[in-house]
Amino acid sequence: MVQLPEARDVAPRLATGAFLLNTGLTKLRADQATAQAVHGMACTAYPFLKKLPAERFTRLLACSEIAVGSALLAPLVPTRLAGLALTGFSSGLVGLYLRLPGMRKPGSLLPTQEGIVLAKDSWMLGIGLGFLSAPCRRRRAAARRSARHGRRHGCCRR
Repeated sequence: MVQLPEARDVAPRLATGAFLLNTGLTKLRADQATAQAVHGMACTAYPFLKKLPAERFTRLLACSEIAVGSALLAPLVPTRLAGLALTGFSSGLVGLYLRLPGMRKPGSLLPTQEGIVLAKDSWMLGIGLGFLSAPCRRRRAAARRSARHGRRHGCCRR
């Protein structure tokens, strides 16, 4: 049985999914200069990416954004699975923010004016982590309801 997202998960899924889908579609149409800039920034934070040509990297990044955004927007994709994808993707973006010089005030996690563009990705990480913990809350709540029922009615006792 497919379980649709809970009402509390719909707004963050829609907002984050639409944002990522739009960003990915925009990057798919990136020109050479934009691809070089995106790739250069990523290579500064993650040197192993230098092996990829800028156009290929930007296309892969765009496809990743489109995939994660689409998973968030598709109601049949379980929230926990969409949250896992969002957490993984946004962890890389937060890593970019933490590793790039000039993005943070010295000795602080607070962003500089230039860092605000990347610091905002931390909200996606928070949403993804929240989606990962949601199923656990539901199971605990169901267990508490079951335990209360057993205490009240004298049934279901061990």
